[in-house]
Amino acid sequence: MKLELLAVEGLPEIGAGADLGGLIAQHAPTLETGDVIVVAQKIVSKAENRLKDLSVLEISSDAQHLASRLDADPRLVQAVLNESVRVVRDDRVLIVETNHGFVCANAGVDRSNIPGADMVSLLPVDCDASADALQRRITEVSGVKVGVVISDTFGRPWRNGLTNVALGVAGCVALVDYRGRPDDFGRPLNATMVAVADEIAGAAELLMGKTRRIPVIVVRGLVLDCADASGTGKELVRPASLDLFR
Repeated sequence: MKLELLAVEGLPEIGAGADLGGLIAQHAPTLETGDVIVVAQKIVSKAENRLKDLSVLEISSDAQHLASRLDADPRLVQAVLNESVRVVRDDRVLIVETNHGFVCANAGVDRSNIPGADMVSLLPVDCDASADALQRRITEVSGVKVGVVISDTFGRPWRNGLTNVALGVAGCVALVDYRGRPDDFGRPLNATMVAVADEIAGAAELLMGKTRRIPVIVVRGLVLDCADASGTGKELVRPASLDLFR
């Protein structure tokens, strides 16, 4: 068994309205059925014009208060609050629940790799819809049915370091549910669900890096222990009713 990671190199700087799916299909190595293409959230946000000029934001008293506590730019804090449904923690860093249901630092609002001192990128409005649109366009241009995972870097409770996770998924399994299946010794598994799309995103980051300007990776050779080859990023968000830490 073999798993390959193939960099999609030579992509131009992505601007608003860019045919991102077409560009990926044109620059990717020859695609094969079953390939999964991991796309960094940042270029998806650029193509969808999910950029915000901080200088035009009206700063609320809540943003001013939080910025003072965190020694942060109140405009950036306001951008984070605009993308959030609740503040989870405001000690040293602003942890929020986004409009999508993700719990993460700064709601994914990011200044890195964005031109302009006052510009930030926001997460796509609907990450699964973005993944689906890319999957359809890449398949249309290449003639090969592929999966797409939109990835971003998240921190993790109880663990140092960052890792990439899946925000949006299309044409690819997101979770493999082993519950009810026997283990190697015949005992039934009761709780095991593997976040395959997150693992795919994490693997791709090893080749993407943070400064290599390689925002797209083709993952080839996946052998998944499941019958269902379709999933969504929403499946990876734990419902509040099952979250022991809310």
